[in-house]
Amino acid sequence: TPTLADGDIVVSVKGRDFERGDIIAFWFNNKILVKRVIAQPGEWVDIDENGNVLIDGELLNEPYLTEKALGECDIDLPYQVPEGRIFVMGDHRSTSSDSRNSTVGCVAEEQIVGELVFRVWPMNGFGPLQ
Repeated sequence: TPTLADGDIVVSVKGRDFERGDIIAFWFNNKILVKRVIAQPGEWVDIDENGNVLIDGELLNEPYLTEKALGECDIDLPYQVPEGRIFVMGDHRSTSSDSRNSTVGCVAEEQIVGELVFRVWPMNGFGPLQ
């Protein structure tokens, strides 16, 4: 939330070239999680106490958010994304379990189901995902 809601039906495309801001689905503990790509391998992620995200020292523009929060962050910041991994965060920052927490961590390529690109249900939300 707020980009997607329970019950939405979406189309996912398998790929390897994910860009910052893409919404991906990936396997974690026998469940599929949906999060947004924030940083690529080798990039440095920093998050301030207000939830502002910086990538390699530059503030990340996140127009899709309705609220910012540091959330359940137990990693040491700034954090460098390991090779072969992607740093992801949910859009509902105060409650999302994502790469800020060592339990989930960064996502490996083999965990990724694909990029969510299109909503087909409900009809009032039909169209490409932003």
